Formats: sequence, C-alpha cells, structure tokens
Amino acid sequence: MDLILWRHAEAEDGGFDMADAERGLTARGEKQARDMAKWLKPRLPKKLKILVSPAARTQQTAHALALPFEIEPRIASGADVADLIEAARLSAAKASEASGVVMLVGHQPTLGQLAALLLSGAEADWSIKKGAIWWLSRRSRADNDLAVVRAVMNPEMLR
Repeated sequence: MDLILWRHAEAEDGGFDMADAERGLTARGEKQARDMAKWLKPRLPKKLKILVSPAARTQQTAHALALPFEIEPRIASGADVADLIEAARLSAAKASEASGVVMLVGHQPTLGQLAALLLSGAEADWSIKKGAIWWLSRRSRADNDLAVVRAVMNPEMLR
C-alpha cells in the first residue's frame, strides 16, 4: 500500500469569532492546492482512497483534485498518529485495495509525526510544509517491511 500525506494549504488565521475547523484557505492557499493537485492528478493510480479531515481548509485542499473523498473524523486536527494509522488501515481493508493508495489530507504536527514513525521507526516532530505532499510506499525485502519515499513535493517547487 502507498500512503500520501497531504498537509492542507495555507489557511486563514483564526480569530475569537471563528472556530478552528471553520478556517478556510487564503487566496494563496487556494493556489497552492490547485498547483499541487495539478501535479498529483496525472500521477495518481485508479485505486485511490482519499480521507480528509472535517476541517474546512482540508476539504478545500482536497477539492482541488476534483476527485471523490470521504470526511474522516479520526484525522481531524488534534488526532494522534495511532488515529491516522487506524484510519488508513481500515480504509485500505474496506476497499480490499491493499495494493492501492490511501491519501490523508490533514494537519501538522500529526502528519509529520506519522512520516517520522514510518521512515525512522520513532515518532518525531518532522515538519511538512503547508500544501505539501509526502508519498510513501511499503516494500518488503527479506521478510522485512521498509518504508520508501516516492516523492516529497511542495507548492513552491512547482513554480
């Protein structure tokens, strides 16, 4: 199974009158999401399951792909790494597509912590830039599962 971690693009600052989950993308964030979607879409396989946090900014980011997605409360802001792993595993199992791709559109610091765990074996505070993707694959060699980085891309690299 491949796993794509997509951090939401740049969002509005929160205020006293706005709940965190209601924060939308800025104009710059909308461009970041469109640019990343344009790069991603031709590279995505047909077996793709997209899970998106309930936050407005993550849904707006995912909308840029113009592909169906599911809102997944387990990957909301404040979730922990175990929540993200469980959501991805259940999604792959439900679809019977262990060889497909699961994309999580979510938040820092959890996306970075998940990347650290998968690549180094320990959670750490790794930073994923706003609007960026980390595309990871699992490969087995000599009865040992390895995480492999297929791509790391951020919107600024696409200009």
